[in-house]
Amino acid sequence: MLDIKMIRENPDKVNELLKRRNPELSIDAILEVDEERRQIQTKADELRAKRKSESQKIGMMKKNGENTDSIQEEVRVLGDEIKELEEKQVQLDEKQRDMLLRTPNVPDETTPIGSSDADNVEVSKWGEPTKFNFEFKAHWDLCEEKNIVDFERGVKLSQSRFTLYRGKGARLERAVINFFLNEHTEKQGYEEILPPFMANAATMTGTGQLPKFKDDMYKCVDEDLYLIPTAEVPVTNIYSNEILSEDDLPKYMTAYTPCFRREAGSAGKDTRGLIRVHQFNKVELVKLCTPETSPEEHEKLTEDAEDMLKKLNLPFRRVALSTGDIGFSANKCWDLEVWMPSYNAYKEISSCSNFGDYQARRANIRYKDKITGKTRFVHTINGSGLAVGRTVAAIIENFQQEDGTIIIPEVLRPYTGFDKI
Repeated sequence: MLDIKMIRENPDKVNELLKRRNPELSIDAILEVDEERRQIQTKADELRAKRKSESQKIGMMKKNGENTDSIQEEVRVLGDEIKELEEKQVQLDEKQRDMLLRTPNVPDETTPIGSSDADNVEVSKWGEPTKFNFEFKAHWDLCEEKNIVDFERGVKLSQSRFTLYRGKGARLERAVINFFLNEHTEKQGYEEILPPFMANAATMTGTGQLPKFKDDMYKCVDEDLYLIPTAEVPVTNIYSNEILSEDDLPKYMTAYTPCFRREAGSAGKDTRGLIRVHQFNKVELVKLCTPETSPEEHEKLTEDAEDMLKKLNLPFRRVALSTGDIGFSANKCWDLEVWMPSYNAYKEISSCSNFGDYQARRANIRYKDKITGKTRFVHTINGSGLAVGRTVAAIIENFQQEDGTIIIPEVLRPYTGFDKI
């Protein structure tokens, strides 16, 4: 969440940056609550000092044999007033925290200004969009023809937008996961993590899913547990409420998990195939670092994700997300978009985000600066390395052949055990 001290000291600047996201956003209401809370705190402090002074008088008066009934009544009244103010302050503290938790991060100055994804800026491209000299097919049709993804039975077993992989489809999905994990751990220096697939409310709050996006989550009815929407949630929170040494930073972590999203606001979008489903596999990259190294580490993480697409020989582009499209907790985001022939367009396959200290404040992840000795918040960074189902869909579409076969990228063949479907 945003630093209340920063909001107090730079209200105009914070408002200006938030309005780049949405003209209706403002921290004015937060400041009003903060001012009321501080006034009450000042008044309570004054009353505590007065009560202390009066209480000391009682002792002196008793030594002198004086009647203390009236002053004791005054001290009692002061105590009641202080208790009332403290209760009010607790209410305002909770109100202010809730308002801060629902306020998005301020975008970085370098984030393109815009109102939607239409204002995103293409930064670079790798490879050329795949061209065919025959009538190509969409991945959902190829999946059904090859019996490698059974969409109909996936729905029967669960509900719409759940899929059932089988045979070489299941093997290909597993191969992609293992390839990513091996590349990230053995060549890029990430520690492999296998976290819980459920997280409590505090953990979901730490990365920004709660309270704002409660309706997008799957929740266990009788327990304080949510199915994770991404490995970002448990992995980022590993060090919540802890103080790290600066020598421990940066931390590089990668994790495979299934991801569960209700996608409450996506009705009618990408209803066919593997692009937008309620359960999907993903390999996530997460970094904790110092504020000074944050931009560099963000760039390196993005390049690590790009490297997976290059090794698979999948055409892609990098896009700078605009202020109107950037994620709630992020201040800067690169999207990697893979070429999908069935859409005749690039589709998102990874979002690589820098959150600054926004998530670290929510999760209370700190480190001790070895020069100053002061405790500071880390910066958190993450990105998909990559969304596995979308990678499989891109492989199926881009590497289909005229004879109906699908060629497996060379780097995956040691994992699949076959070179085509």
